[in-house]
Amino acid sequence: MSKQSRFLFFLLLLVPSLLMAQQKDTLIKKLDSLSNKTDSVGAKQKNVIAPEAYNETTKITTRVYFDLLISDVKQQWTAPFRATSRDWIKVGGFAAFITAVSLFADKPINKFAVNIRNESSDAVSVSTYVTNFGGAYEAYTLAGFAAYGYIFKKEKTKTTTWLATQAYLSAALIETSLKYLTGRQRPSYYDPVTHQNNNIFHGPFYQFQTDRNGTKPPTESYTSFPSGHTTVAFAAATVFAMEYKDTKWVPILAYSASSLIGLSRIMQNAHWASDVLVGAALGFLCGRQVVNNYHRYAKLQNEKKKNSLSFSLNYMDGVIMPGIVYKFN
Repeated sequence: MSKQSRFLFFLLLLVPSLLMAQQKDTLIKKLDSLSNKTDSVGAKQKNVIAPEAYNETTKITTRVYFDLLISDVKQQWTAPFRATSRDWIKVGGFAAFITAVSLFADKPINKFAVNIRNESSDAVSVSTYVTNFGGAYEAYTLAGFAAYGYIFKKEKTKTTTWLATQAYLSAALIETSLKYLTGRQRPSYYDPVTHQNNNIFHGPFYQFQTDRNGTKPPTESYTSFPSGHTTVAFAAATVFAMEYKDTKWVPILAYSASSLIGLSRIMQNAHWASDVLVGAALGFLCGRQVVNNYHRYAKLQNEKKKNSLSFSLNYMDGVIMPGIVYKFN
């Protein structure tokens, strides 16, 4: 699925969710409020991931899906405004690392990958197959998990799959926006004047520039940063890794698969190494936020169930007496 198609698909999903959000519902506000108190990324939030915790009370309905999706997007885009000084130190350190990779490692790694491509057709075939799992094949994979959950009535599998799609969509929105804001040139694009493939950032207005013939620059010249395939792969992988962290092989398999997808993008000469690293970090953060946000919702639902109000009628000495019973956690 192309970047434009993913972006359009996300908007088509977001429109009905925004319409439903106009109705009186405080769920999104509650989730946003809880996210302010407990940062979803890096927080010591203990999520209950036992299979029995996924039930009728905490299931994701259509309405809940879109409410959570809206909340996810809001929390992800406003995260910088809620970041602590420690968070900014981590961001600064990562930015310095990515800058160093961009300046000193991107071109050597790209040259190495291109040499392998030129010498081995098998490497090209394998990398093409792997890279598709960060695109069209990933949709089939998620559909397979969903089918398994519905056929065998595995509520946790169904929930995890829906969360993975939320992570996929919300991460895709961010990475697509960053592509057009940064305008970085792909390694596969060679400047027609200099005949060089440069890892430069053109900025947000480059795509609107035209040459003497009125032709706009090709998308390959400004859609490299970050790697979209890597971003959405790590977003979905993080959801499965967190939801099944008690099964050791799941996180290993999930992160190994997404890492291979990132490497395949370098081998495909579609991205610089720094594009892939940033995409992996972005996907990881989006996946964590989506999972933690769902478990905040589950906690609210369980508290709502425990706090219940009931009415009763009691007969005593010929008199009918109404009673009210309020049970709370």
